[in-house]
Amino acid sequence: MKYEFEPEGVCPMQITFDIDDDVIRNIEFFGGCNGNLKAISKLLDGWTVDQIEEKLRGNTCGRRPTSCADQLAIAVREAYNAQKGA
Repeated sequence: MKYEFEPEGVCPMQITFDIDDDVIRNIEFFGGCNGNLKAISKLLDGWTVDQIEEKLRGNTCGRRPTSCADQLAIAVREAYNAQKGA
């Protein structure tokens, strides 16, 4: 299932990814720090929702209370819950 997420408080305007049960693939950030976000996308391809959330949830960027990584963790959890009907 393709999932689209509009992050809050960060530079990217949208994050998209595929979710199959709890496995995340094909992560794309639209906007933001292109090189860093491409690297994050490649590194996390095939990770589970729990793995992504455990490593990235709560990461901040400068004085912001969130980051692109934190928003991705929020997005994958939201997609997983929506898929499960929670």
